[in-house]
Amino acid sequence: MPVSGGFLELVRELLAPLGDVTVRKMFGGASLYCDGIIFALVDDDVLYLKSDDETSPRFAAEGLKPFTYEGQTGPVSMSYWRVPERLYDEADEMLDWAREAVRIAAVEARAKAAKKAARSQKTRDKKPAAKGSARRSK
Repeated sequence: MPVSGGFLELVRELLAPLGDVTVRKMFGGASLYCDGIIFALVDDDVLYLKSDDETSPRFAAEGLKPFTYEGQTGPVSMSYWRVPERLYDEADEMLDWAREAVRIAAVEARAKAAKKAARSQKTRDKKPAAKGSARRSK
C-alpha cells in the first residue's frame, strides 16, 4: 500500500520542530531527511526511525520490529525501527525519539564521509605521478 498524503502531512507536522524536514517518495514509501540527512522511513503509513546499537533495545522493549524488505536472498532488516503508536499522541516524546534518530543518522553520515575521504586519499597516494609533473632540481 502506498504512503498516503494525509499520513505524510501528520508526520511533517509532528516533526516540524526538528528543522528543515523534507520528504522524498521512493519505491512506494518515503524517506525523511533533516537538513539533508536521512533519519526516517515511511512505508504503508508507518513511521520508522533510524536506530543504532544503543537505541534499538528501546524499540524492542516496546515490542516493535525493524523495517524489513524482501531482498534477493531473503528478508533484509534495516536499522530503522517502527515508532510506538503512542508517540503520535505524545508530540514532545515523539520529538525526543526523532532527535535521537537525527543524531544517529548524522554520526553515521560523518563516519561514511570520513571513510570515503580516506579511501579517496589512499587511491590518490597509490597513483604514480604524471609525466612532467615531478619537480626537477637544478
